[in-house]
Amino acid sequence: MQNTTLKTGLIWYRNDLRTRDQQSLSFATNECDRVIALYCIDPRYFETTEFGFKKTEKFRAKFLLETINDLKVQLNQLNIDLFVFHDRPENIIADFCETYEVGALYLQKEWTSEELVVSNKVKNSIQPTIKWVESFDQFLFHPDDINIPVSNIPQVYTVFRKKLEKYVDVRQEAVPAKMPPENRIKVKTQIPQLNDLGFSDYKISESTAFPFNGGGTEAYKRLNNYFFKSKKLGVYKKTRNGLLGKDYSSKFSPWLANGSISAKSIYWQVKNFETSNFKNQSTYWLVFELIWRDYFKYISLKHGNQIFKLEGILKKDYQWSSNPNLVEKWIHGETRSDFVNANMIELKETGWMSNRGRQNVASFFAKDLELDWRIGAAYFESQLLDYDVHSNYGNWMYVAGVGNDPRDRKFNVDLQAERYDSTGKYRRQWLQTTLF
Repeated sequence: MQNTTLKTGLIWYRNDLRTRDQQSLSFATNECDRVIALYCIDPRYFETTEFGFKKTEKFRAKFLLETINDLKVQLNQLNIDLFVFHDRPENIIADFCETYEVGALYLQKEWTSEELVVSNKVKNSIQPTIKWVESFDQFLFHPDDINIPVSNIPQVYTVFRKKLEKYVDVRQEAVPAKMPPENRIKVKTQIPQLNDLGFSDYKISESTAFPFNGGGTEAYKRLNNYFFKSKKLGVYKKTRNGLLGKDYSSKFSPWLANGSISAKSIYWQVKNFETSNFKNQSTYWLVFELIWRDYFKYISLKHGNQIFKLEGILKKDYQWSSNPNLVEKWIHGETRSDFVNANMIELKETGWMSNRGRQNVASFFAKDLELDWRIGAAYFESQLLDYDVHSNYGNWMYVAGVGNDPRDRKFNVDLQAERYDSTGKYRRQWLQTTLF
């Protein structure tokens, strides 16, 4: 057993896989004599859902493993070891706390149903004497600062944005302390390989618009390149609806989704860019998009499990189909729309799709094919590198007409193709056709 004179803190990592601006890490390293970190690759991540898709397919699985490996290196610089288990957290954490005489457990606060179930199972399994420290650590604007009760979160984004961007400050980044090396507990676990999770390794398509690896190191490398080296941030508003190449948008979303970079860190780097270079509509627009991300988190906080229900938060009763033949044609890029097809093939082959593409294929799925939008949302969850429960279901409700859009719009995919791919270059790339 360990020396009981030392207060030991355990950081239970989930979708907050970073060391910079990590609230749990900051609390633990500033309150404890020694700190250990733990991540569980939960087998439930790879189970098949009721809609017939694995919750996590190979693209996000590989990105996750890259992120965990990078996190281990980052934590090592703070004299903290990362224990990694391929098991359910409730099967591991109680015994782990006993073995290492943990006095406090630090974690990111979650509120969606599956995450809450796991949190409660772990909390009920550990000794009540262990201090349980949860922190809201996913937001740009902290829930304690917004001066709006969650029950009063506006149903329209513009109202929400205007209330926050002028009147609420973004907090400074949380700063961890480096731990004494003599108090370090050495790791005794191995990080699994991709084949341990049931996947064969693969080479990413050379045509991908997201040719990056997982982890905070890669996230900051991208940020430095996109902001300060190429200054592409300065034209973000003009290029963000692009379809081809890595620089039409920031591409931060996969790192944001698993928490290897925080929204606050990006925000403060935008401010740094504005001070050292220039400020324009594009620098503002990147923050605008970060606020959208916050908004969907607040919507899920307000509405709970309603975001997963067919009628959505508007509780609208549409007639939806679950025709498997139509779903398969959509997945494999065999619809009447070559623009939808190109986007769906890009997703299938790379785990990535542009924001413009997502809006079109989702609208086509829900409004043209009139298919149960939750099936499309489940497929996105399975495939997308940047799957985030709040943004995914928020956006799908939005385009299906059961979420935060009072206009209930429908995208004309033919006009969208003409506008955003007028030369057919994008469609040629993914459809390998000479039609254009």
